[in-house]
Amino acid sequence: MADQPKPLMPHATATWLIDNTGLSFEQIAEFCGIHILEVQAMADDLAGSKYTGRDPVHAGELTLDEIEKGQADAEYSLKMHRAPVAVSRTKGPRYTPVSKRQDKPDGIAWLLRNHSEISDAQISKLIGTTRNTITAIRDRSHWNIQNIQPKDPVTLGLCSQRELDAVVAKAAKKAGIESEAAPVESGTDREKLIEELRAEREASVKAASEAAQEAEAAAWLVAKRASEEAGEEGEEA
Repeated sequence: MADQPKPLMPHATATWLIDNTGLSFEQIAEFCGIHILEVQAMADDLAGSKYTGRDPVHAGELTLDEIEKGQADAEYSLKMHRAPVAVSRTKGPRYTPVSKRQDKPDGIAWLLRNHSEISDAQISKLIGTTRNTITAIRDRSHWNIQNIQPKDPVTLGLCSQRELDAVVAKAAKKAGIESEAAPVESGTDREKLIEELRAEREASVKAASEAAQEAEAAAWLVAKRASEEAGEEGEEA
């Protein structure tokens, strides 16, 4: 079941399953592709974010028959009835949430410093910015240049790793870096640099994800213990 597609809105779906079915936390966590501690925290109303339930039966992702099978057998793994339809982004400027827009200059500065082969047009499309802004950062004439710190746009959430890799590969090919005429040592060094940068990004993203999970699990355990202690004190009284 590891390769089974997940619901379009896993946390909202988990909330609905918790409130409307007798499925076990393990079954809900497996079907939604989230950690069991998250499911437990949502059930105990200890989760940091509150989600509005999303009915997977109405969405066509799950059937009532599957839910009944799961309720009858706690070891049963729910099967996706119909995978959610992938939503493709329409052509046009990339939309960036307001909370992320202030990070754009940092991402642009990082690209200019680490991937000079990428054209302004490619940066503009990847980050969702204007050529005037790119030029201002390159020439250090940007109004906020003193506070701009080069940061990986993937880590900032301005683009995905796949999108960045595709742009770098396309720019490298166009610049002739991968052509036979290029020196072997130069191409090898560049490939090593790209691999190192990619490894750093992946390690950073993984570390952030693990830290978030550990923090949430710790918070849940602390709240759980406090609740149990409060219950014991009530009984003694």
